Amino acid sequence: MSAGNASIAVRPGEELPAAAVDAYLKARIDRLAGTPDIRQYPSGASNLTYAVNYPDRSLVLRRPPSGKKPKSGHDMGREYRIMKALDGVYAVPKALLYCEDTSIIGAPFYVMERVEGVLIKGDIPGEWGWGETEGARLCTAFFDKLIELHAIDYEAVGLGDFGKPHGYVERQIMGWERRYERARTPDVEAFEDVRQWLQDNMPKVEHAPAILHGDFRIDNMILDAQNPFEIRAVLDWEISALGDPLMDLGNTLAYWIEADDPPAMRALARQPSWAPGMMSREQVLEYYAARTGRDVSGFSFYYAYGIWRLAVILQQIYYRYYHGQTQNAAFADFAGGVNALGNYCRAVIENA
Repeated sequence: MSAGNASIAVRPGEELPAAAVDAYLKARIDRLAGTPDIRQYPSGASNLTYAVNYPDRSLVLRRPPSGKKPKSGHDMGREYRIMKALDGVYAVPKALLYCEDTSIIGAPFYVMERVEGVLIKGDIPGEWGWGETEGARLCTAFFDKLIELHAIDYEAVGLGDFGKPHGYVERQIMGWERRYERARTPDVEAFEDVRQWLQDNMPKVEHAPAILHGDFRIDNMILDAQNPFEIRAVLDWEISALGDPLMDLGNTLAYWIEADDPPAMRALARQPSWAPGMMSREQVLEYYAARTGRDVSGFSFYYAYGIWRLAVILQQIYYRYYHGQTQNAAFADFAGGVNALGNYCRAVIENA
């Protein structure tokens, strides 16, 4: 059983200094021998991820992108810390070391063990022969994993000072407001109406804080090769935080595309949320509420926030491409995606 999880040759302009990386790792990680083969994982539009393959051991290195970055974004130390805290408690790759010395590769980075398994990108592979039963099992396992994360006692695992959990909703709304202003380019709309609605409709009372992943998607899961209904590792913790768990669910459902969503939304789909057996967003809300006891009656705000946040993330990435700070041609059409998401957010607000 296989799915897309292959590395590629490193993209021009994103190379790592192989000799410096090799020397640094061998001085700090036991049992490394030989010369590493360094390749790149093509997925992901934010932090850069590399396969560092030694003859008898496979590692993964993560570093921030080049160019202008959000003040609080791409914090390698923060991503490393939460994975270390969750090691043995939750399904995360084993984090091995963090380096804040920018003289090694030109940026901070961390290294983790490679988790073997399968990674679903887009559709469920046809050769698996799955139907509604299998799709439903994967969907349930996926949302159970999010519910499991939201149930962890963050103080008990040493994350009590990981952030300011209270007041998280307002900080997020105002933070993404500022980020959008800083990343604006002439070819995207201002969407002042969307931004004002989010500020005017923040819930007066937040839910009890939990650990938030921030980017919880099926294509961020390593599945067991023999039993793909078992999630071996959850990846990409770069925007994790402590706060209202419905904000995390709003982000997750912003990516949860349904078959009858607008074409612009379907074009952004990165996971098989439309496959036979998968729950609808409404069914997910019912399932989440039943399992957690949380009130989801005002969820339109959280969903609109998730859509708008996704639009701002795309704009931040597009800003780097627009100004020539990255050569990844996959970002060339992101301005159209930002405008489409902003317009969809307007539709969500109109129906709220």
